[in-house]
Amino acid sequence: MAKKTPIDFTNTAIAFSGKTDSELKKATRLFQLMNQSWLVNIGSKLGVTALNLNLPFVEQTIKYTIFEQFCSGTTLLNSQPVITKLYQQKALSILDYGAEAKTTELDFNGTMNEAIRAIDFAEQNESVPIVTIKISGLARNELLEKIQRGEALTEEEKNEFKNVNKRVDAICYAAHNKKVGVFFDAEESWIQDTIDFLAKKMMKRYNEEIVIVYNTFQMYRHDRLQYLIDSYEEARKEGYLLGAKLVRGAYMEKERARAAELNYPSPIQPNKKATDNDYNTAIQFCVDNYAYIGSCNATHNAYSVALQASLIEQKNIQKNHPHLNFCQLYGMSDHLTFNLADAGYNVAKYLPYGPIKDVVPYLIRRAQENSAVSGDMNREYELLVREMKRRGLK
Repeated sequence: MAKKTPIDFTNTAIAFSGKTDSELKKATRLFQLMNQSWLVNIGSKLGVTALNLNLPFVEQTIKYTIFEQFCSGTTLLNSQPVITKLYQQKALSILDYGAEAKTTELDFNGTMNEAIRAIDFAEQNESVPIVTIKISGLARNELLEKIQRGEALTEEEKNEFKNVNKRVDAICYAAHNKKVGVFFDAEESWIQDTIDFLAKKMMKRYNEEIVIVYNTFQMYRHDRLQYLIDSYEEARKEGYLLGAKLVRGAYMEKERARAAELNYPSPIQPNKKATDNDYNTAIQFCVDNYAYIGSCNATHNAYSVALQASLIEQKNIQKNHPHLNFCQLYGMSDHLTFNLADAGYNVAKYLPYGPIKDVVPYLIRRAQENSAVSGDMNREYELLVREMKRRGLK
């Protein structure tokens, strides 16, 4: 039997084959700047202030720099060129409308309608299998938190939560009818139990035959691996398929600060090694049980990506099995995405879109967390420089 060759994630020719020389130079300059933590921190604060003050040229500057790098467009329609280009490189697209932490019923209904429009759009695009929703874009955080604390709701709040359920169900019902997947994004721990409740309710309703609804499991929380296992056992017992998107996490500093301020044990793992161990164990668990779990390995960690790819090969599972997926953020980790795609695996880019003001919080998180915590910006810059040298560019 021929020895299987592992994927070469250092192949920058494949990773950046979709970029022209000028696009490559522009991305390299941007990541060089974002690699400076102090500059990112100052720029983030100034950018938000300038946007709120409606200062001239600020929105245009953001649009043609960081927005263009990490977002597909301001609307579904002008995201199409990015979606088409990704598909030409064998990569799928996961749509994410950039609204979060809204406060009014009008806003929430607008976000619901946008999600349903995205589902309709996805049905017409074989390259778009999944859309993403944030429950904080469909409900007040204060309401989600109050429910999680188990406090009694007023009649008005009960009606408000009924409306939240209706919005979530309307999205999942549309997705089920169109056979489009829905990711429930993970959020802060103090509202996550309420999100888990809604996700489980929708999975039970719509995941009987195929995986439509996916909950997100943040493995930088020390309790999430066990919760994944418990969720799987409950799904098996109740007769539905589990949808599981695996991430390391996105709110670490905020979580630790709040735990310290309110004097309760932090939900965050003690160190990165513990997070990595739980994440990789979760991958193994999902691949071992892939007949009943539709999973998405949503990471920029090359080891975790290579682990799932090798497990799929070892078990002789078809590389593009619909229950075994990979995902990276648009604008980052092209060395993972396009080398996976070239090797025949199911891999997608996570595409945020929406009005620039709405997606700025997302963009700031991308820049701050990746430069300060994981060193992703430095890795991205080094890979871009390597491809510049390979092409003989300066």
